[in-house]
Amino acid sequence: MQINGTAYRTIWPGEDGASVEIIDQTLLPHVFEVAVLRTLDDAARAIVTMQVRGAPLIGATAAYGLWLALRADASDEALDRAAEVLLATRPTAVNLRWAINDMLARLRPAAPDTRVAMAKARAGEICDEDVDTCRSIGSHGLALIEKIASARQGGPVNILTHCNAGWLATVDWGTALAPIYMAFNKGIDVHVWVDETRPRNQGAALTAYELGAHGVPHRIIVDNAGGHLMQRGQVDMCIVGTDRTTASGDVANKIGTYLKALAAHDNDVPFYVALPGTTIDWTLHDGRDIPIEERGAEEVTRMAGRDGKGGVVHVDIAAPGSPAGNPAFDVTPARLVTGLITERGVCAASAEGLSGLYPEQGR
Repeated sequence: MQINGTAYRTIWPGEDGASVEIIDQTLLPHVFEVAVLRTLDDAARAIVTMQVRGAPLIGATAAYGLWLALRADASDEALDRAAEVLLATRPTAVNLRWAINDMLARLRPAAPDTRVAMAKARAGEICDEDVDTCRSIGSHGLALIEKIASARQGGPVNILTHCNAGWLATVDWGTALAPIYMAFNKGIDVHVWVDETRPRNQGAALTAYELGAHGVPHRIIVDNAGGHLMQRGQVDMCIVGTDRTTASGDVANKIGTYLKALAAHDNDVPFYVALPGTTIDWTLHDGRDIPIEERGAEEVTRMAGRDGKGGVVHVDIAAPGSPAGNPAFDVTPARLVTGLITERGVCAASAEGLSGLYPEQGR
């Protein structure tokens, strides 16, 4: 991803050999700033406060968090303690658990004096693998956009997306946005409807930021406008990401996704979900069993923005004293999903579809 002419990933090891650097997403789109993580607590805090967010990036950050922990103490006890701390940070995104389990499987049998180097190397590999995976997701999703573009009688392919499942949610490229970037790079006329995605506004703040930086035509809409646009024939397809997908094809994604899927179903608009295989939870078959994170009420009742003097301020937007609920995700049942776009291809949102792409899972 290019920002002011400079290529960035969302996470990378520091030049000092003892730290990890991230783009602080809590400051975007108003301020682009790199934050430095030096300890396990720094990594855990970055995940909890959403300095990093998006299932693949959370997993990559957790992997580097284990490396930072082992730099201080490479014992068995410290390794297990660090894993527990990181696992407790975000309950819904399954990539977190996948990355930690992958690291533990490699590090536990190793001698303590070799663990630090091994952990850093494997964290780097996880990041590289994520980039390759997202690139493949983009290629498979591109074919879907090309098919719609070839059937149109002129005009852009209008794509609606929810939350941020782009470069900022992964190490690079993104999941839901990767096909869009590839279509745009290929010269296909695309336009993106960007849901604002309350309460944290990841669409308006992050998706719009990165689409604008790449030059992709887009417009921000309020969350409740999507159904209206579908009724008027102004949406050709929806592509969203997911933080956890069951073995039967149910998907958990940012709150509000389910409502978009219902509107898409009612208006015969294809609704696709883009995901890496690491986001599939093969132990779950019913989306109702996915744990849904409940975040703080202040995300609903307060909002950040830039004032007339250029400063970033936080303001109260709700009636004083009113309580607020804040479920961070909802579950879209497989019956509402047109298809799953993975690094191995596009499949039906079903146990059969997923097992066809991932036969090694034995499902």
